[in-house]
Amino acid sequence: MGGGGPLKLLLDSVILIDHFNGRSEATRYLASVAGEAALSVITRAEVLTGFDPEDAGTAGSLLDRFPTLGIDLPVADLAARLRREQRWKMPDAFQAALAQYHGLTLATRNTRDFPPDRHRFVVVPYAL
Repeated sequence: MGGGGPLKLLLDSVILIDHFNGRSEATRYLASVAGEAALSVITRAEVLTGFDPEDAGTAGSLLDRFPTLGIDLPVADLAARLRREQRWKMPDAFQAALAQYHGLTLATRNTRDFPPDRHRFVVVPYAL
């Protein structure tokens, strides 16, 4: 997954989990956004949690192809405000805060917490 254009998207965990579970829709989507997508430290941790230690290296190699956004004080403060306002779980509040802080669109299938008709920073790239 190469490229080098400006970042446009923040990939939510479910997109990468779908890929690792063999969902071709996710694999095609990841290939189509190569170079313009990032992931968060939240996504990295959530995805790697699903792998045994011997397989985590292979998964990590794919994750390493995407810039990884960390959580700093402004993002943490924004996440706290979003959690209060939206009543999201903290990982979802961090995802939303990172996307909003960096001016990115959050790519997710989590329409329960992130209905795209209510949250303009959300895109649902495919349905299963």
